[in-house]
Amino acid sequence: MIDREKIKPTAHELMEMHVEAMFTHDRNMRLRTINEPWPGEPSAPRFFLGRTIEGSALCRFRYDVPDTLARQLEALCADEPIVRDFQTNPKHFEAYMNLLQSERFTMGPCYLIPDTTVPTMEVVSVTRENMTELLRGGFEWLISEIDYAQPCIALVRDARAVSICRSVRITSRAHEAGLETLDGFRGRGYAASVVAGWAMVVRNMECIPLYSTLCDNLSSQNVARKTGLSFYGVNFTIA
Repeated sequence: MIDREKIKPTAHELMEMHVEAMFTHDRNMRLRTINEPWPGEPSAPRFFLGRTIEGSALCRFRYDVPDTLARQLEALCADEPIVRDFQTNPKHFEAYMNLLQSERFTMGPCYLIPDTTVPTMEVVSVTRENMTELLRGGFEWLISEIDYAQPCIALVRDARAVSICRSVRITSRAHEAGLETLDGFRGRGYAASVVAGWAMVVRNMECIPLYSTLCDNLSSQNVARKTGLSFYGVNFTIA
């Protein structure tokens, strides 16, 4: 079992786990691709900035960003203040966009699922053995991914899964949650229970359960709030 008294990651350490779960890296810690097991995955963004509640920003660059440009971006990152909410753009937003000559960016909150988070409803594991029955009627698309998307935790109604939380980005240290609830079953607290159940299994694997979303995903943010997740920072990427 994981020693929870021993492992108390800082916000900066959590942000490191987050970026390393989201993207593959080369030996120079440059970003390569989105971290998924299938060949030919899309390239990672050219720039990743992780601002934290401790004020220690973390930045990473794609392998093809010139060193001179990377140093300019890194100097700006070092001047980012403590983040207090996930709606405020980075201090040097305009400079980042201008230096990378881009108009496309993403931004969203990052959370740690606390040790104390437990499901309030019964949930089950979805495996190769029971997937055909549980995933019928809305989650058939997950069958081809079930071996990778483990742990996969579901809340079942009428013998089929209606809300699922699974691992979508995985490293030896952390798992990032992927959450889906079928239309017609939202707003009932199901998502909070599967997230909590998934996090318990991930911790029993001696890994850290992380949850992140986008600023415009209000339903996902609502799940984070209802589940009592711990906000530790904001990710910001430029394609």
